[in-house]
Amino acid sequence: MRKAIEIALTEEQARELGRLAKSKLVEVRIAERARIVLLAAEGLENIEIGERLGIDRRTAGRWRDRYAEKGLDGIVKDLPRGGRKPTARDKLAAEIIRKTTQETPKNATHWSTRTLAEELGTNHAMVQRVWKAAGLKPHRVKTFKLSNDPHFIEKLVDVVGLYLNPPEHALVLCADEKSQIQALDRTQPGLPLKKGRCGTMTHDYKRHGTTTLFAAIELAEGRLIGTCMKRHRHQEWIKFLNLVHRQTPKDLDVHMIVDNYGAHKHEKVKAWLKKHPRFHMHFIPTSSSWLNLIERWFRDLTDKRIRRGAFTGVPELTEAIMSYIESHNENPKSFAWTAKVDDIMAKVESARAVLLNTKQSETLH
Repeated sequence: MRKAIEIALTEEQARELGRLAKSKLVEVRIAERARIVLLAAEGLENIEIGERLGIDRRTAGRWRDRYAEKGLDGIVKDLPRGGRKPTARDKLAAEIIRKTTQETPKNATHWSTRTLAEELGTNHAMVQRVWKAAGLKPHRVKTFKLSNDPHFIEKLVDVVGLYLNPPEHALVLCADEKSQIQALDRTQPGLPLKKGRCGTMTHDYKRHGTTTLFAAIELAEGRLIGTCMKRHRHQEWIKFLNLVHRQTPKDLDVHMIVDNYGAHKHEKVKAWLKKHPRFHMHFIPTSSSWLNLIERWFRDLTDKRIRRGAFTGVPELTEAIMSYIESHNENPKSFAWTAKVDDIMAKVESARAVLLNTKQSETLH
């Protein structure tokens, strides 16, 4: 009768195998192999190891022998399997990827597993496996917008410079309007959050009007200046500028980062700025709202106070917004800008190159 190979372990080897056997981060099969070797090192026969671990004795013998021959690599790294490569399947996988990335169906905007499987004469499970392996998700889409502002670089350098190196004896404010905030009331009360069930709200609602929030966040400390008005014309913008003027120290210059909305550049606004020389406007590039940090705060407001709220009228909505601002100002926090101009430009140029290649490809086809 063939005698099982004896396994002798050093302290370091036993410690490493013990780690693998107990780890929840490694594959189950590798942990099992480590346990086989550890039991073999205790002097157990293959049949005893099999009974203890609930496996066949031949499996125990195989990994005992593999460890004796190749050490730890023998149980961690699987040997390449034999057999002929599935060339037909490889060709089909390549065609699935090509069609998914370069073509669209005749009567749809994107492929599904079943429509592509029907097109190629295969089954949808095959398409799904290829998509998963290639990281393709045709059913998902992300929106994007690249700025075409001819002065993009100059404006980018100006705004990022304010973020990273703000001027001394001055305030830097990020300001904008959040327009058309709706006072929505659900048609029925929602069910409360409880164990095993998320909070709920009806899909339909009643509209009770809208308001526009004018807000500015002070970069250094994060304090908010805000007010709600019915409209968002240049008249309301001037009222907001007056509010900022009243609520900021008169001996400090005010640098305001704003977008290119027409009300911000109205002639009467320019006249107001001439009368208040301590105010300096810095316009972000067009289609670059991500560059204005007030948009980050607007997202928090929407997520935490508005989206799930129910409001019976505009006054109730306005009160909720102003209460949220007051709560923020009790413990103000700002947002730290870390991206450098060179890093941003590298991403922008990369995106433009992809767009250019896409347009050229479409032209050729």
